[in-house]
Amino acid sequence: MNTVIVTGLSGAGKTQAMNCLEDLGYYCVDNMPPALIKSFVHLASGEAAPIDKAAFAVDVRGGELFSDMERALEDLQAGGIDYKILYLEASERVLIRRFNETRRQHPLAKGESTLEGLKRETLMLKDLRSRADYIIDTSNMKVARLWKEVKDLITSGESEKTFVINVMSFGYKRGIPLGADMVFDMRFIPNPYYVKSLRPLTGNNKKVREYVMRQSVTGDFLQRVEPLILELIPSYMREGKYNLNLAFGCTGGHHRSVATANEMAERLQLKGKRVTIEHRDL
Repeated sequence: MNTVIVTGLSGAGKTQAMNCLEDLGYYCVDNMPPALIKSFVHLASGEAAPIDKAAFAVDVRGGELFSDMERALEDLQAGGIDYKILYLEASERVLIRRFNETRRQHPLAKGESTLEGLKRETLMLKDLRSRADYIIDTSNMKVARLWKEVKDLITSGESEKTFVINVMSFGYKRGIPLGADMVFDMRFIPNPYYVKSLRPLTGNNKKVREYVMRQSVTGDFLQRVEPLILELIPSYMREGKYNLNLAFGCTGGHHRSVATANEMAERLQLKGKRVTIEHRDL
């Protein structure tokens, strides 16, 4: 049986991922107690009503039952059952906003703030995340994009086409993004902020981008970093990682970081890579 275990942070999009898998023909069970997964798989493999594809959403809502997750995975492996783990996550800022918009309480908040609940959950899921076959960061994704990501990952198999590069710009004055795998400091580039006509604009503006890109140091930097990133992707995949988070920073996160992040994203897309782009501080 083709088995997918969907897990991750509350509010990151597990329900949408399960809806997508259901559309792909998977028999989906939400909030499944981990200890029952092996029994269900054997039952569903019977001759009476065989199920060839199943997906289980497993997360901290299970309370004490969630503690059986490690043993459940070992039982599946010992039983020769092939499974994949799909882990969904998003930045704390985005998850807090989503909880505020839906007016729902985080399952681990226990009367405290959503942030405290997220911290507990992240710690509880740390080991499971490290075992995940696929990790999707939904911080900058709409539902349609998430569905496409899930479909591509599940149907394409483990290949370089499934690898996602998340590119972000940020300002150092608001801190380095959590979860960044590579951080590039773009403050060596002359600052458009000190050009009066460019100051009110952002790196999304053509004039600012042209100003940043015509600096020789910018071109030299990008020509060295792009092949480095491309060369590292196969190594990341061999270690079980299926996304790479690149962060480009400048002082305020409005000009140089935005322009270079856009440029790098476009270059990687031209090489056939799957890329997302987010400008955190605009």
